[in-house]
Amino acid sequence: MPDLPASPTLPALVADLAAATPDAPALVAGAPGAATEWTYRELDDAARRAATALAALGAGPDAPVALLAGNSAEWLAATLGAMRTGARVDAVNTWVKAWDLRHLLATCGAPVLVMDAAVRSSDLLGALRELLPQLWDADPGGWSSTEFPALREVVVIDRDPGTDVPRGARRWSTITDVAPSDTCAAGPDDTAFVLYTSGSTRHPKAVPLLQRDTIVNGFHIGERMGLGAADRVWLGSPLFWSFGAANALPATFSHGACLVAQDQFEPAATVAMLAEQRCTAAYLLPSLADALAGVAEQVRAVTTLRTGLSIGRPDELHRIVDVLDIPEICNIYGSTETYGNCCVTPHDAPLELRLTTQGPALPGNELRVVDDSGATLPVGEFGELQVRGRVMHGYLGDDAETADNNAKALTPDGWYRTGDRLRIRDDGFVEFGARLTDMIKTNGINVAPAEVEGFLSTHPAVAEVAVVGAPHPARGEVVMAFATLVPGSAVTGADRASIAGYKVPWEVVVVEALPRTTTGKLTRLTLAEDAAERVRRAG
Repeated sequence: MPDLPASPTLPALVADLAAATPDAPALVAGAPGAATEWTYRELDDAARRAATALAALGAGPDAPVALLAGNSAEWLAATLGAMRTGARVDAVNTWVKAWDLRHLLATCGAPVLVMDAAVRSSDLLGALRELLPQLWDADPGGWSSTEFPALREVVVIDRDPGTDVPRGARRWSTITDVAPSDTCAAGPDDTAFVLYTSGSTRHPKAVPLLQRDTIVNGFHIGERMGLGAADRVWLGSPLFWSFGAANALPATFSHGACLVAQDQFEPAATVAMLAEQRCTAAYLLPSLADALAGVAEQVRAVTTLRTGLSIGRPDELHRIVDVLDIPEICNIYGSTETYGNCCVTPHDAPLELRLTTQGPALPGNELRVVDDSGATLPVGEFGELQVRGRVMHGYLGDDAETADNNAKALTPDGWYRTGDRLRIRDDGFVEFGARLTDMIKTNGINVAPAEVEGFLSTHPAVAEVAVVGAPHPARGEVVMAFATLVPGSAVTGADRASIAGYKVPWEVVVVEALPRTTTGKLTRLTLAEDAAERVRRAG
């Protein structure tokens, strides 16, 4: 059994592995047959060169780096390089449109933005051009923005030499052609990542995660999966999501294993990557497993696969075991605020336990279940699960909205309120019951109704809007919107194209009036029942 690494930070962890096992495989990133493959020595060298480059552009303590890119070797190099300067990394999701990106750039206050020009169908530079047109009109260092006063440098990742880069931006390949840095300014209690998660407000909330806690929590997740240095861990979810940055990345590296980060999930390509890299572990979601079930014979032919993580109902986990033949799949529970996971079933626990529970707490975490008054409930009773230990210390920012969220999310004595109904069994395993909040979880991603409502309400044709979740057999839930319109107005599908794809409603239902109680309070339950019936009828 491997020991918990002593490395205080993620870049130090990679450097320590580069010194101890320089030629061990660390990273495979990209598409099958054309992926970048780095050893730990090569990953550490790329990180050190990125550190030199980013420090020269102004990154450092209290000067974060915003990272807007898909799964790639450059994502890892930029992340570790920024951390070496002492900067935190604000990992932005690549589904953003201009509306989302405006808020994220304004709140993170990063002087440096590192980005892909595009990721699949997302035109990231196109979204940026709406917000920062001056980037196309001046040389690097010759532009500024009154809306984003901290932002001074944009770096475009140019794997393809033909990548079109705005006049005022810099090329990643050019700035990283420098001598590697020998210094690492990050400390164990510094913020490693700021990851963005939807909450009860209209904009994503910024969750800061600390360096050492990220390593320790990731190590214990890897232990529950049974990882070792010989493992090759496949990740088809985005690195910018907590399932990637706070989970797969530290779980893999803390065991000296190899992270296989695919740039785009597609069943046939995924099977090719799993087989080509002889992957032994897989990070799955119900939607990914459902898609892979369509090519189950090819997945089962990858005989090296044995373990991994997923969320889902018992039947969804059972499908991974029986149909995909991944016998030691682990069930999980957690959130971005709890460093990705706070509970994981052991890979060698009886299958029935892994199907019906989400495991005991990871070492270093405490759990309790409380009733509506906040009183602790006895073992076996359902209530709100609260977590203490490796949890965030509060959402980033000090405006009134964020402060209110902190008060709601954390108790005065440091317990994180999950907003989920679970129970703790007498064997210490937790069992999920239901969500207590109206949060929508689609394909494993949290979507706040208020966030989608805030966006849709900006349309001049929308008079009033309410958003709810509806159960969906493959996605968990889908986003459903109900709207009343300004008289004489109409809303088309094109009107919804400026918000991140996973937030786009499955359907927008135009109604004459939203249902309300006699006191005028919106009855979301009525809308949720209507939404569920519409999804059921659609098959």
